[in-house]
Amino acid sequence: MMSEILAAVLRANLVAAAVVLAVLAMRIPFRRLFGPELAYGLWAAPPLAVIATLLPARTVDEVASHALAEAVADISAPGLILWATGVAVTALALARAQLRFLARARAGQAGPSVVGVISPRIVMPADPAAFTDEERALIRAHEREHVARHDPRAAALAAAMQTLCWFNPLVHLGARVMRLDQELACDAAVLRRRPRDRGLYARTLLKTQLATQALPFGCHWPARSVHPLEVRVALLRDTRRHDGLTGPLLVGAALFASAVSAWSLQPPAPRHPAPILAMWEAAQKHRSMSVLLIDKPARRPAADAPDAR
Repeated sequence: MMSEILAAVLRANLVAAAVVLAVLAMRIPFRRLFGPELAYGLWAAPPLAVIATLLPARTVDEVASHALAEAVADISAPGLILWATGVAVTALALARAQLRFLARARAGQAGPSVVGVISPRIVMPADPAAFTDEERALIRAHEREHVARHDPRAAALAAAMQTLCWFNPLVHLGARVMRLDQELACDAAVLRRRPRDRGLYARTLLKTQLATQALPFGCHWPARSVHPLEVRVALLRDTRRHDGLTGPLLVGAALFASAVSAWSLQPPAPRHPAPILAMWEAAQKHRSMSVLLIDKPARRPAADAPDAR
């Protein structure tokens, strides 16, 4: 049982790594052809693929031994302990980063951002002179777009995958790039409704106090390699409209293919007969026959019968 759990964990990580590599290869061509919003939708593929590896596998009559389960059979117990320890340490590190960000937000040293998963709230800079009224309106529109698109929940899901796949560097890389694509998609959604505010939007980005701390459960405008500001400003000049069904159909096909491919990689499970049939087969297998012999006395000859008179 423990070896099967460890094999499932390793299989999910291998699938997640492969799908993340595929999304990293497709995101920029999709962004150029269909816009940042559809490119961001590709990041639904890794969690869908991981969930697909946990679905019931196909059944066959005879099951051969699986190579991955055999490989981890001897290290199943220490391997599970090591994995669970890494999950706990990663979860504590993310919780600590979240608490530090919240402390800075209460002190007025963080923002703009959206904090929270169940009930997200917008955090604005404490200095009222930092932005004009028009710039604050754009910032609020951006953060409200995050809330409307359920981006904080997507960020929380990415943090959960980082926790469960803590030893997988591609999962951590994918989570960082996903946050960049999340911001680009949010920028595109806001400017689709405010096309005349592109210049003001770019100036607001340049004035924003870029965050330097992690925010695992929320959305903010991070700096450094996590979120290159020049990418966002450069994309603001793209005024093309990305309409039509080609992009959504391709994204849907990519998500479906990733889930089906991940599910098909599972080792098959043995086919079990229906409960009534199983009971009947067991009864037939263990059925026994009892024979009772009765000793019947022989009949007397008619000549020896007594006189009826």
